[in-house]
Amino acid sequence: MTRSTNGFDGGGSELDRELGRELDQQTGAAKRREIELGNPEIGAYQVDGIWRVDAITPLQDFPLRFTDRLVEGARRHPERTLVARRGADGEWIRLSYAEVLQRVRRIGQALLDRGLSAERPLAILSGNDLEHFQLALGAMYAGIPYAPLSPAYSLVATDPAKLADLIAQLTPGAIFACNGTAFARAIQAVMPADAELILCDGEVPGHAATRFSALLETVPTTVDARNLDVGPATIAKFLFTSGSTKKPKAVITTHGMLTSNQQMLLQTFPFFGKEPPVLLDWLPWNHTFGGSHNVGIVLYNGGTLYIDDARPTPRDFGVTLRNLREIAPTVYFNIPAGWEMLTEALETDAELAANFFSRVKLFFCAGAGLSQAAWERLDKVAIACCGESIRIMTGLGMTETSPSCTFGTGPIVRAGYVGVPAPGCKVKLVPVGDKLEARFHGPHVTPGYWRAPHLTAEAFDEDGYYCTGDALRFFDDSRPELGFMFDGRIAEDFKLSTGTFVSVGPLRARVVSMGAPYVQDAVVTGLNRPVIGLMVFPRLEHCRELSGLGADTSAAEVLASAPVRGFFRKLLRELNRDASGSSKRVDRLLLLAEPPSIDHREQTDKGSINQAAVLQRRAALVEAMYDGSEEQTIVAE
Repeated sequence: MTRSTNGFDGGGSELDRELGRELDQQTGAAKRREIELGNPEIGAYQVDGIWRVDAITPLQDFPLRFTDRLVEGARRHPERTLVARRGADGEWIRLSYAEVLQRVRRIGQALLDRGLSAERPLAILSGNDLEHFQLALGAMYAGIPYAPLSPAYSLVATDPAKLADLIAQLTPGAIFACNGTAFARAIQAVMPADAELILCDGEVPGHAATRFSALLETVPTTVDARNLDVGPATIAKFLFTSGSTKKPKAVITTHGMLTSNQQMLLQTFPFFGKEPPVLLDWLPWNHTFGGSHNVGIVLYNGGTLYIDDARPTPRDFGVTLRNLREIAPTVYFNIPAGWEMLTEALETDAELAANFFSRVKLFFCAGAGLSQAAWERLDKVAIACCGESIRIMTGLGMTETSPSCTFGTGPIVRAGYVGVPAPGCKVKLVPVGDKLEARFHGPHVTPGYWRAPHLTAEAFDEDGYYCTGDALRFFDDSRPELGFMFDGRIAEDFKLSTGTFVSVGPLRARVVSMGAPYVQDAVVTGLNRPVIGLMVFPRLEHCRELSGLGADTSAAEVLASAPVRGFFRKLLRELNRDASGSSKRVDRLLLLAEPPSIDHREQTDKGSINQAAVLQRRAALVEAMYDGSEEQTIVAE
C-alpha cells in the first residue's frame, strides 16, 4: 500500500492492476514468476517547486558492522559455502563461512600488526578472486579501510599516471596484487617506498614481497577486541569514481552505509532472507554494484557467491556459459551487453536454459539501463523456456549511496522506470533548468570524499542531501507515489546554437534500443551547433556479420560496407520519423572504428561510456563531422 501526503490515491488501486495487465500483454507474458517484494509506503509533497518523496515505511534495525553477518553465518551455518572460484584444474575451490571467518581474523590481525589505518589503508590492484575477498573482509573486520582499484589501470592502461594519482590520494600502507609478474609494470611505477607489497605468487623486480599465505599464519590476539570497536561510522573502504575531465574521487564508504543499504534491500526483496541467495557474478569489486551490492546480498543473507572469471565479450563469454550450465543462480546480474549475449545463447542452448531458469527469481541490469528491445527479447526467451516471465528489476543507485536508493517493485515494469524510494531513503527533486535533479538522504549516503572537504561541500545541499546530477521525472505527474522515470544526466544535456535544449539521456537510450544489436553506445553531439549529431560505438562483431566480410577485414572497412551504412541510414530515418522539432531530430551520424579508450577515461571496466571524455578527446572528429571533411559521416535524408 502506498500513500501520498498531498491527497493522491494510494497504491494497489485498479489503475495499478490495469498497468500490470497492460505491461504483461505488451511483453506477451502469461504469468510472472512469483517473488515476495516489499511495497513501501510513500509520502510526496511539493513546496516552492521542490518535491519531497520519501519512503515512510521505517528502516528496520541493521548490524553495526558489515562483518557481523559473517560472524553470525559462521555460527549458524558454518559448513555452507560462502565463496567459490574455479581452480586451475577446473574444479570449484570453496570456502565455507567458518573457514572464511577463521582466515579473516588472521588476516585482520596481520594488517593490524603492520599499523594499517585510514591514513595508511590497504590498496588492492587485482580483481575478483578468493584472496581479494578474504583481504577485504579481514581489513573490515579489523576496522582498517581498503581500496579496490580497477585492474584495468594496471593491466590495460599504458600510462600509469591515473593509477599513481589514486595511490597518492590513498597513501596506502600496503598494496596487494594476486600475481606479481602480471602487475609488475604498474607496481614498479607507483609503489610507495614506505608501503609493503603483498603477493600470492610471481615477482616484481626490485621489490621484496610478503606472500599472502604468510598472513594466514598470523595468530589472532587483539583483532577480536578491535572488531568490537568498529561501528557504523567506521570507514569500511574507499571506492573511486570513474572521473571525466576531473580526476577520480575517493568515496568514503562506512560500515553503516553498507549494512543499512543491505537492510533496505532485504526489506525490498524479503525473499532474500527466506532462501539463501546464490549468485554467479563477474561484476568488478572496485565498483559499488559488484563489490558492495552483490557481495553484500550474499553475505547479509547467508548466501553463496560463485566468482565468474569471464567478461561479457565474445572472447570470454564462453566461460560464463560453462559456469551457468553448472551453477543455477537464484538472482542474476549483468550489464546490458552481457544480457544481450546471454539471451542469444539461451535461445539456442536448451541445456543452458534449463539450468539457468530452474530457480532464478529476479534479474538485475547494472551499469546502465537495458533497452526495451533487449528487455522484450529476454522476456520472450524466459517464457519459452520456463513458461514464466522473470522480473527484471529496475532502480537507481550510485557509489555515493552504497549504492541503492530506488526500486521498481510495483506493477510498472518497463525500461527507464526506476521506481520508488527504498525504506530509509529520502528523496528531494529540485528544479535545475527544465529538469528535476534527484537528491538523496539517509544512512546509506556517504559522509563525503576522502581528503577533499571542498568537493564534499559541493556535493551536498543546505539540507544535507547528496546532489546526484541525475534527473528524474514522475511516471505519472498526477500520481507521484507511482515513482520515477530516469531522465538522464543533467551535466550531459546541452543547448543547440538555436537555444533549443537537448535531453541527452532519453535520446541516447532510443539510439541504443533502436540500433540493437549493432549499437554498443552513442555519444550525442551538438553543443552550440545548429543540429544534433551522433558518434556511435558499434558492436563490431554484429556489424561484421551484417557486412558479410571476413574476420581479417579491418574495422574501418566493415563500417564502410554498404550493408552496415544502409542499416544506419535506416536507423536515422526511424529515429527522426516521430521527432518533434530540432531537440530530437538527429541530423548526422558517424560510426567510430576506434573503440573507447580506458587510458583516456572514455570507458569504465564495466563497459559504460563517459560522454564528456569522448567529446573532449575526439573534439577534432566532431568538428570534421560537422564541417563535412569527415567523408564517412551519414547525413539524414
